[in-house]
Order: sequence, then C-alpha cells, then structure tokens
Amino acid sequence: MAMRQTPLTCSGHTRPVVDLAFSGITPYGYFLISACKDGKPMLRQGDTGDWIGTFLGHKGAVWGATLNKDATKAATAAADFTAKVWDAVSGDELMTLAHKHIVKTVDFTQDSNYLLTGGQDKLLRIYDLNRPEAEPKEISGHTSGIKKALWCSEDKQILSADDKTVRLWDHATMTEVKSLNFNMSVSSMEYIPEGEILVITYGRSIAFHSAVSLDPIKSFEAPATINSASLHPEKEFLVAGGEDFKLYKYDYNSGEELESYKGHFGPIHCVRFSPDGELYASGSEDGTLRLWQTVVGKTYGLWKCVLPEEDSGELAKPKIGFPETTEEELEEIASENSDCIYSSTPDVKA
Repeated sequence: MAMRQTPLTCSGHTRPVVDLAFSGITPYGYFLISACKDGKPMLRQGDTGDWIGTFLGHKGAVWGATLNKDATKAATAAADFTAKVWDAVSGDELMTLAHKHIVKTVDFTQDSNYLLTGGQDKLLRIYDLNRPEAEPKEISGHTSGIKKALWCSEDKQILSADDKTVRLWDHATMTEVKSLNFNMSVSSMEYIPEGEILVITYGRSIAFHSAVSLDPIKSFEAPATINSASLHPEKEFLVAGGEDFKLYKYDYNSGEELESYKGHFGPIHCVRFSPDGELYASGSEDGTLRLWQTVVGKTYGLWKCVLPEEDSGELAKPKIGFPETTEEELEEIASENSDCIYSSTPDVKA
C-alpha cells in the first residue's frame, strides 16, 4: 500500500537555518542542534523535534553548530567573530573564542578536549578546551574562506573545504597531505567514520571520496543545484537537498532516485541523517527544520502508522501523535503546540 511522507515541522527560528548536527545516541536518546542567521542556535530532542532550549549570547548570524558525541557540550560559529562553547545540559556559556573574522565551522574531537574552527580568515585553529587561555594552534594554506572543517581518522587528520578546494591535513605535523580541486564552489562536506567516506557536494554533483586518500569512490548527478547531502549510517541511502526546495533520496549502491519530496518553502541549506538512521533532518531558507522518515509509515517518534478503512481509496498515512492519548487529547495538544512552535526562547536549563 502506498504511504505518504508526513514531515514534522519545527519552527522557532526567524531567519534561514544554515547548519544542523546530531549528537550520538545517549542514555537519553539523541539530540539535534541548529544554526541560524537569527543568531540563536537551538537544541531539540532528535527523534521528535521537541524544543529543549536556545543558546543566547551571539551578536551576529550563527553559521555553524555542533554537539559532542554524548551531547554534554555544544559549539557554535558566528559572524560576530567568535566561536562559543556551551554546556548543553544547563545551557551555560563555557567560553568565547575570539577570532579575527567571521567563523563558519566548528568540530569537537572524539574526547571533546579540542575544538577545530575555520572561517573567513582562511586559517584553521585548534583550541585546547582544557586550557582556554592558551593560544590556539594555527594551520595556514587555504586561499579563500573556509566553509567546513572536520576531524577524521580518529582525530589524526583534518578535512577542510574552502570555495573550490578540499584539503586533507595531518594533525601531528600540521601539514597538508593532499588536496582536491573543483571547477565550481563546494557547497557542503560530510565525514562518515565507518568506512572513512567523505561526501562532497558542488553544483548538481554529489561525490564520494575516501577520507584517507581523497581518491574518488563514485558520484551522482541531481536534477538541481545541491547544497547539502548525507549518507545513511548503514550506507543504504543518501539524501540531498538544494535550490529547488526538494529533498531527494537515492540508492547509494545504484544511484537510482527512490523518492523526492517538497515540503520547504525555500532552498534547502542542510540535511543530515540521525545517528540511528530512522530519520533525516533538513534546514531551509524558510526558517524551519523538518524531520523526515527514512522508511515512510514506520511507527517511530511522533509518527504512528494508521491504516485507512478498506476500499476507501485513500493513501495510507503515517499519523503524527503521542502514545496512549485519545483523539480529543491529540486535537487539544495539536492546537496548543502545533508543529513544534514555541512562544518563547529562554536559555537551556536542565
């Protein structure tokens, strides 16, 4: 029976959502952080989109955001020439790391002891979070502003992307190992530790490379300009979104387009799979995040599959609801909290 994708819409931001990241799976589930040009990064429960809190403190657009593996710390990169590290449980600001230009990207090491940053001043910086007063290590070599920087190979190497170049660096020697050049602007980069795969998007292309050698693995062409792509944890599917407001889902092995959905009202800037692979999140120019099911119709999070009566001619539709609630209670909840909209954005509190 045909199933219809019903995304969860998470509102609250007032400007375009430009970056998002999931934590690992913790004893309390997994979490989602979003970066937005409104300068107010938000933390949410990853499987439902429920708002937990907003990190207040930046004085400019926030371009990048990330969580450490166990979701105890958050880091953000902003146009106010700072990166900030936060306690993701209490919402308290732990430190502000001053830069000389706009900061675009942040990434924690696996042990959360170091933070990698990059931005418009073309330098990679490595901060020792146990010694915040110490000067960061700096790596130079990029010829334009850095869009993304990621730890890889168990933090022994670094991947970074500027306008048309992706570079691989050795952490120990702080030197460049190899680089890739593209004939158009690189729009996004994702690192998959399992299998050491690097996902790069540019133009309409979605390319997969070895994160160890940067050797090409395969590439796909999409029907529109792609701004972001993400590979499923089990490497079965990939999803991508871009300028035509659509999300595309492909078979990773064959490259076949499996599905496409239009739900956003503006270009899609970022898309990522959850750590369990059950859903993927997208952020858009329209100021919203949307959560989409990987397997449409599966009961998961707030989705509950309800089959229509036989011979009704209707499509089966996954219903968004809360367990053990009556229809009347669902309608009351929906009217009060429709689409994850929150009337205020206080600091995150435990």
